Amino acid sequence: MEQIKTFSLSRHSRLFSVEDLNRDYLFVSATRHPHLEQPYRAESYAIGYLRKGEIQLQAGLIIHNIKAPAVITLAPSVIRSFSKSSESIDLEIIFFKNSFLLEKHADLFFLLKQDFFENSDLTVLSQKHEIMEKIEHIFKLISLTHHSANFHAGNIIRNYIFVLIYEIDAFYRQNQSNSPVQSLNPLTAKFRQLLKATYLQERKLEFYADKLSVTPKYLSAAVKKQTGRSASEWIAETIVLEAKVLLQNKSLTVSQISNQLNFVDQSVFGKFFRANTGVAPVDYRKNL
Repeated sequence: MEQIKTFSLSRHSRLFSVEDLNRDYLFVSATRHPHLEQPYRAESYAIGYLRKGEIQLQAGLIIHNIKAPAVITLAPSVIRSFSKSSESIDLEIIFFKNSFLLEKHADLFFLLKQDFFENSDLTVLSQKHEIMEKIEHIFKLISLTHHSANFHAGNIIRNYIFVLIYEIDAFYRQNQSNSPVQSLNPLTAKFRQLLKATYLQERKLEFYADKLSVTPKYLSAAVKKQTGRSASEWIAETIVLEAKVLLQNKSLTVSQISNQLNFVDQSVFGKFFRANTGVAPVDYRKNL
């Protein structure tokens, strides 16, 4: 198996059977469901428009059953996987690197300010709203430009991506009260934010409870009541997800992965992984 660190644009082009022109962006028009059950990260940002059909996406620990029309936004850092839903779809995706979009932009942190790329709760915008009409038109323009012999195609597509981002950002700003993140109680929201920042260093429930000034029992119950998972399950599943991504990179030994995830040794990591997945890390890697 090829070593996997992140999914490159070339790898995405092979997945969708489209021509790879070795650009810093890739436009895909797909009629079949993307099917990658193993979690992975990508080297590029992605904005997708599901025009018809249904797909299932897991972003982080959040599972989205996405029905058209819908917009999907993913940052490189987001661990994602896809499983079968409907066979026939109409899906267009523009993949782009940070360096491509911000080549001539003064604000190098522009993409980091767009919460919907990084936040797994906001990665899907699925509403029959006038924004979908705008998205439809913008993707048609991207497609027309991509398939033309326009000398300025790269610059034109770059600007269409900016328009997409501004439209999506404007929608979320105008509809904050309906946002999935807004519906989280403050304790759960703070816990998930803290977990995202520290899971590589800390996996004890007591640490998170102490930081949030509540008892471990109260934290776990509060998180489970709202999300269906206890705080301990969130911690364990987040670490397991990271481990699965790292195990796909065969240039890393299991011992090195254990160190990256801050386990005392490979044996402790192996017991943790087996307890949460039913298989040993080595067997998981063999079965990829």
